[in-house]
Amino acid sequence: MILRCSFEELTALTSGAGRLLEAHDEGGRVSAPASVMATLEALLPELNGDLSINTLAEQQRLEEALELVLEDARQRMDRLVIEQHPAAEDAVNAYFEYANILTVLDRLRRMGAEMRAIIELTTGRPADEETARAVTFPD
Repeated sequence: MILRCSFEELTALTSGAGRLLEAHDEGGRVSAPASVMATLEALLPELNGDLSINTLAEQQRLEEALELVLEDARQRMDRLVIEQHPAAEDAVNAYFEYANILTVLDRLRRMGAEMRAIIELTTGRPADEETARAVTFPD
């Protein structure tokens, strides 16, 4: 399945994921499972167009990683609004970054729900770890 992303969404994801990876590499404020950071590291070079998601397991890993990026973007937005002013350029830019990441994450979550429904329809049982890895979805 293809997760379509606009230029603005890709820019926000790249910026947010890059900040998290940089903070993590510097031993900073990011405490996340190694698997989430690995997903972000793998994702960053791919953020130049639409994303191809082949399995529910892949969707779930990406969702977990984007949730971390979204939370970091929200905290950054909140901090900038409080430190500066709600209409300050940095705060407004942080809002749009947050909003773009939020919309991508929403589409990704809906994609996951669709994948789970297709797995249940085709296998006759709810998706589990095995089917999440085994059932592939073509682009």
